[in-house]
Amino acid sequence: MAKTYKSYLPEQDLLLPPSLREWLPENHLVYCVSDVVDQLDLSAIEALYEEEDRGQPPYHPRMMTKILVYGYCVGVFSSRRIQKRLVEDVAFRVLAAGNQPDFRTISEFRRLHLKALEELFRQVLRLALEVGALKLGRVALDGSKVKANASKHKAMSYGRMEETEKRLREEVRELLKQAEAADQEEDERYGRGGQGDELPEELQRRERESPGFRKPRRRWKSGRRRRPRARVKTRRKRSRRRRRNTALRIRSRAS
Repeated sequence: MAKTYKSYLPEQDLLLPPSLREWLPENHLVYCVSDVVDQLDLSAIEALYEEEDRGQPPYHPRMMTKILVYGYCVGVFSSRRIQKRLVEDVAFRVLAAGNQPDFRTISEFRRLHLKALEELFRQVLRLALEVGALKLGRVALDGSKVKANASKHKAMSYGRMEETEKRLREEVRELLKQAEAADQEEDERYGRGGQGDELPEELQRRERESPGFRKPRRRWKSGRRRRPRARVKTRRKRSRRRRRNTALRIRSRAS
């Protein structure tokens, strides 16, 4: 009896939910980052775009800020990796609402608004800390021990607040430095226009659909492989020798 497997129909269209917020659990980090960034004042970033009327409409600054903040929180610093996640990762796709800026756009946005993003990212971490979160993704917000809720020492002192604020600033600067270093390293490795994961031309879809690619694929599928000429000749000689010997044995028996 043949083994029964779960349904697997790669060519069938998926019936996705109409709302992006149904793609992930309600407590997913994506929604936390999105809700926090929605509360921030992005006027310093938006002002640069409102003064320019030429060219194509830019990506929404709030969306770009969200994917950068979320990416750094989950340890994705490279602009190329963020671009890849915007295509392949459900969480990034939900956060970007289907937008897919390329890695150069992502990198230039960070460099152009570095100071504003540093302040916005610090506000995100501070808001997360104020609501009691000790971590935001992979970013540790407070490494100290947590007091019990009933403790009179639970409230943070002014000195402790100053210390925490300074540490958050250093944390944000370090994250942004990692992002810049990752982009520079990949620019040197792949070139400023290279993504680093391009398929060779002969393996790209238009080449895979050509007759020259399908012909050997059919041969591999049927199990036939081309043998070297020397081996083919040897097999033919052996076959003729066997037929000749068989004929001689038949004649000898008949006589």
